[in-house]
Amino acid sequence: MVKTRLIPVLYIKNGLIVRSEDFVNHKIIGNIINEAERYNQWNVDELIYIDISRDDSYDLRRDDLKVDSYNSIDEVIKRISKVCFMPLAFGGKIRTLEEIDTRIKNGADKVTLNTGAFLNRSLIKEASKKYGSQCIIISIDYKVVDKDPIVFIENGTKSTGITIFDWIKECEQLGAGEIFLNSIDRDGKANGYDVENIKKAVQSTKLPVIACGGAGDFYDFVDLAEETNVSAIAAGNIFHFTEASYPRAKKLLKKNKINVR
Repeated sequence: MVKTRLIPVLYIKNGLIVRSEDFVNHKIIGNIINEAERYNQWNVDELIYIDISRDDSYDLRRDDLKVDSYNSIDEVIKRISKVCFMPLAFGGKIRTLEEIDTRIKNGADKVTLNTGAFLNRSLIKEASKKYGSQCIIISIDYKVVDKDPIVFIENGTKSTGITIFDWIKECEQLGAGEIFLNSIDRDGKANGYDVENIKKAVQSTKLPVIACGGAGDFYDFVDLAEETNVSAIAAGNIFHFTEASYPRAKKLLKKNKINVR
């Protein structure tokens, strides 16, 4: 029986880890290397890093923050991979096969594709052919609009008018290996996962589904696993602000007989 994975998600903005809310409000909370080292000590199942920088600058331009910043995404990935000994997925601002090549060359085991895949469907097919479908995660940001979960691109700012179910089906046909489903409505709200739509998404595809957005406490992980049969539970903020969060979450999942690693 396949075990359910528990995956921390870290958002990078201009070289530092940030807390995200509504995909708009971002608060600096840490250094990318320190966070990777912490999760490595906890022996996490996987890590997902997503670059949400709005430009190509990774220099904070601030001297009052006594943390390192980095000048390129290549340097970011290289530095992370040196201290990250679990599977590492990296996404954000990927538009071409060459950019996928760069991410994997510099240490990523997988890539997540979002807007780039939607605007260029052939990118999914080309990438999965070159690296294998297991390396290609399609990241889907969505909002519920008139009761339908609609895919949004461009950092959650532009509606596609397409439901997550139709987009997942197309991605599966194009050769994607996994789906990362992220609720914009619940980002940073700590009000629980969108169980209803996640459950429908899982039932609509043969692909593994990673669900993210809304975790407020560890019991939200239990509820999601019990009610949806997701392949992986992902979260961001809760792992940053709760002491020994990852091992405590795993302990609770095991206590509730969730088949985790």
